[in-house]
Amino acid sequence: MIQNCPLCDNTQHTAMNNEFRLCSNCFGIFKRNDLLLDTSKEKERYDLHQNDASDKAYQTFVSPITDIVLQKFTPTAVGLDFGAGKSSAICKVLRDHNYNIKEYDPFFYDDKTLLAQTYHYVTSCEVIEHFYEPKKEFALLKTLLKPNGALYCMTHLYEKTIDFEKWYYKNDPTHVFIYQEKTVAYICKYFGFRSYKVENRLVSLFT
Repeated sequence: MIQNCPLCDNTQHTAMNNEFRLCSNCFGIFKRNDLLLDTSKEKERYDLHQNDASDKAYQTFVSPITDIVLQKFTPTAVGLDFGAGKSSAICKVLRDHNYNIKEYDPFFYDDKTLLAQTYHYVTSCEVIEHFYEPKKEFALLKTLLKPNGALYCMTHLYEKTIDFEKWYYKNDPTHVFIYQEKTVAYICKYFGFRSYKVENRLVSLFT
């Protein structure tokens, strides 16, 4: 079965296992099209999430993002949490510091007017691995940022020291596109970001 990479459209890829393919161009790892959940099944999975924005452990988990926003931006900056889910700890923490951040989620806060505005920073925690169409989504994310803006994403990057077959991260049926640092470099160049930085699970892209 010939399938284009959903990030770069390349047709040259090799099998990571029976479900995932490795792109030879952008080095993204994507799930076979015939294994993708439909929208209703995908939402059923997200409805099972028990995330509570007030939970201190959840706030600690998202702290790589909230800490850097608090460090790099002032409360006068306007931000967007893209893929906020039902209850965003990022928004809770930043609003507690009087930051102006809006929340968008295609399943729970689908206010398209937010996607017609621009922001000083955009956050996206454990979201980009769910992108069925990462090319379309990163193009959108780029348009949401003002000059000298920042996109802060959290995801678990794959690296060759990881045993893919035993790796927990691929097992979530809604994790459909997995990134390597080389994939981040491709995104930076292709979509016209100025630079990028990878620090553990935190991926930052700058305009």
